[in-house]
Amino acid sequence: MARPTTPRPPAAPDQLTAADLMPVLPLTAEVKDGHLWIGGVDTVELAREAGTALYVMDEATIRTQLAEYVKWTRYHWKDVDVVYAGKAFLTLGMVNIVAEEDCCLLCASGGELAYALRAGFPMERVQMHGNNKTPSELAECLDAGIGRIVVDNFEEMERLSALATERGVTQRILIRVTPGVEADTHDFIMTGAEDSKFGFGLNQGLAMEAVKRAITLPGIEFEGLHMHIGSQIFALHSYAKAIEFMVDFMRRIRVETGHDVRMLDVGGGLGVAYGVPDEPSTVKEFGKIVVDGIKEECERHDLPVPRMAVEPGRSIVANAGVTLYAVGSIKEIPGIRTYVAIDGGMSDNIRTSLYDAHYEALLANKADQPREMVATIAGKHCESGDIVVRDAPLQHPEVGDVVCVCATGAYCMSMSSNYNKQVRPGVVFVRDGEWRWSLRRETYDDLMKSDLG
Repeated sequence: MARPTTPRPPAAPDQLTAADLMPVLPLTAEVKDGHLWIGGVDTVELAREAGTALYVMDEATIRTQLAEYVKWTRYHWKDVDVVYAGKAFLTLGMVNIVAEEDCCLLCASGGELAYALRAGFPMERVQMHGNNKTPSELAECLDAGIGRIVVDNFEEMERLSALATERGVTQRILIRVTPGVEADTHDFIMTGAEDSKFGFGLNQGLAMEAVKRAITLPGIEFEGLHMHIGSQIFALHSYAKAIEFMVDFMRRIRVETGHDVRMLDVGGGLGVAYGVPDEPSTVKEFGKIVVDGIKEECERHDLPVPRMAVEPGRSIVANAGVTLYAVGSIKEIPGIRTYVAIDGGMSDNIRTSLYDAHYEALLANKADQPREMVATIAGKHCESGDIVVRDAPLQHPEVGDVVCVCATGAYCMSMSSNYNKQVRPGVVFVRDGEWRWSLRRETYDDLMKSDLG
């Protein structure tokens, strides 16, 4: 969901093999017998057996990333919740992994909450977001008994108070604050600036007004504050500056209301490597900047250190996933471009069309060969903008080759569609030499199951 984090040089063959692309591939990726293997599974055989297009998720990478967040945030402060943002990628299997790794789950719709309920996820570890939660979604949250709701506007606060009072319950809430910090990322995913559809502005006094209102309303319990400055962030100083503002706001809340902020949620947004040149910060570095930053600012203002939360999504699953396609045709326009057409496209990866996102690609059945040419990997849809990877260094393609597009674990499946009535790909998890369906491939019957004629 972001522009490239490093300038892309003019496209040229780079002679890289899959062994050189490990920074953007799952942790278990390796090359054996000329093929790309992930999780101990030959992706070429997997493509032939399960069909393409196909999302492939490496369970070991997902679990490792979740564990890294738990380790490197709680290393600095024991009271930290790692809240996986389900919007990045969500299946029932993923919900179960989050539960098993002692993490919380962030939902942004009634549908995502329904997944948590169906999977039996502990409701006290669920957090609900959204800038326009419907009355029915708020009611579903209350009836499910979720842990926290992040309140985004005054109308929602009043509505939630009334619904909770009707039920005779008290719901813990966080107030979402826009701290006025502009992270170095794409405008569409920069959410902490003053001009944002999310939250209460800190600099306009709306955030303080929201806190004071929340303290007085029945049925809700003001627990703390929430911020989120954006996604695909490489520059950690953005977090440090936002934390400085937020802790100072905590000080002012204590002075003006007598209440202490018991929880501070700093959101997510840590960047990932989509391209080999990308050098994102590590989870260890992120944990130190965020957790130590909050502790130090609280000490400076003589405030109690609150419970903390972080909300990784993309950085948990992006590099855990790849998408496999079959080459259907190759079209060379002399002196201009070579198009490699695949059996998928913007319906399973809209990010290139929306954000000019860039990916690394390789031929999984020629993984040990160098990328000696440049081609544009095009989808099968009736749109000239249906491009998955533009000007991609690639091994020489042939019809029937298996194209692997790297780092597609975040947002590709979540944002997929049925454009041209294309069925969505299935999702498989790989682990220890075995693979299993997590989400089956759609059928034509699925396309028409809600059509009443």
